[in-house]
Amino acid sequence: MTIRLYDTSARQIRDFVPLTPGCVSIYLCGATVQAAPHIGHVRSGVNFDIMRRWFAYRGYRVVFIRNVTDIEDKILAKSADQGRPWWSLSYENERAFDDAYAALGCLPPTYQPRATGHVPEMIALMRTLIDRGHAYPAGGSVYFDVRSFPGYLQLSNQELDQLLQPGGEGEAGKRDPRDFALWKAAKPGEPTWETPWGPGRPGWHLECSAMAHTYLGEAFDIHGGGIDLIFPHHENEIAQSKAAGDTFARYWTHNAWVTMSGEKMSKSLGNSVLVGEMVKRWRPIVLRYYLGTPHYRSMIEYSEAALAEADAGFARVEGFIDRAVEQVGDIAPAAAVPADFAAAMDDDLGVPQALAAVHTTVRQGNAALAEGDKESVASLAGQVRAMLGVLGLDPLAAPWTGAGGRGDQLAGVVDTLVGLVLSQRQAARERKDYATADAIRDELTSAGLVIEDTPDGPRWDLS
Repeated sequence: MTIRLYDTSARQIRDFVPLTPGCVSIYLCGATVQAAPHIGHVRSGVNFDIMRRWFAYRGYRVVFIRNVTDIEDKILAKSADQGRPWWSLSYENERAFDDAYAALGCLPPTYQPRATGHVPEMIALMRTLIDRGHAYPAGGSVYFDVRSFPGYLQLSNQELDQLLQPGGEGEAGKRDPRDFALWKAAKPGEPTWETPWGPGRPGWHLECSAMAHTYLGEAFDIHGGGIDLIFPHHENEIAQSKAAGDTFARYWTHNAWVTMSGEKMSKSLGNSVLVGEMVKRWRPIVLRYYLGTPHYRSMIEYSEAALAEADAGFARVEGFIDRAVEQVGDIAPAAAVPADFAAAMDDDLGVPQALAAVHTTVRQGNAALAEGDKESVASLAGQVRAMLGVLGLDPLAAPWTGAGGRGDQLAGVVDTLVGLVLSQRQAARERKDYATADAIRDELTSAGLVIEDTPDGPRWDLS
């Protein structure tokens, strides 16, 4: 049972052979926390959560690292614009990302390191690169000499002589305009750390190399992230890590974008859809279904119609599970997923084909329900639960059994009904029919609700 993955560096699907039998080490480039997350940001989290779950299903022990970039040019620019400390902005948005990952059912990483917690490791890495002739200090900054590393640009398949000079960096002292900053010299108003080459702050690419080495060692199995990170971020990670002597990642996997009108979803383009707003309009499990069921290497074009289609598709699966439980009682997930589901997942995480197996089993289950065949219903529902569990979509498993599942949907219905009753009470008060208003309040109280009259209107909660 060999898992096969598309390796960006090899430009082909390869059999996965772990460094350590029975174990898999994964480093995922996580959030750069300059703003709250939109659904394009968390797609990566969902895709790699499914990868992680499939490896675990196949019996691997998974070490999963997802970093936080908590200092970077955009963070400093936004904190200055908002007149607040950079660390305050970073921490607020880091928590927003954590909430978004949790809301969409992503398992917590094994470790989630912050860039600012690993400056000593970055200094050690720079010292190694300078000693080996791959980096040089200039004016308080430290730059990587791209011409010193023969394998530079192999991941992105570019030619160095055709590479355009990076724009807008304002970095002085480079020997070649294409050299990139490992360390940026101190600027007024920016946070700084002391180094042998002067005070300053980390460059973005240096951070991930230092953290990957710290938590996964000189070599690890899989490095992941969005396709927009292939160049320059991942290309530069490879250069600085391998130039320092690390084998680094053996497989490179990249997820595609969520687009809107053909454009990558991003805050800078003003076309982002924030997760915090989306979970108010759609159940989080439906958002996960929407983001996780297309193939991770295919683009997702955002639209309300596509979300409505995802909602309807998941409702068909969830409806079968609900009816099966009503007919036969508690149903445990099957010990193994069906063979066609497993074959699809082994083949570069072919979730669309795996999902087809889910829906085929659901159709068979609905037929068994119609025939009153309880034994088949229980067996097929168990298979569906096992498959959904791999995808993080089992409505009878955590976290969906609590917040984010049917309970949240029911809470919305209750809120609407209570609001209707409270509007009737308010109307009675406005016409000075206090007896009716008090009677409505008493009925709600006896039902276990606490009503509080505020300047903004009545509020309710459970007693």
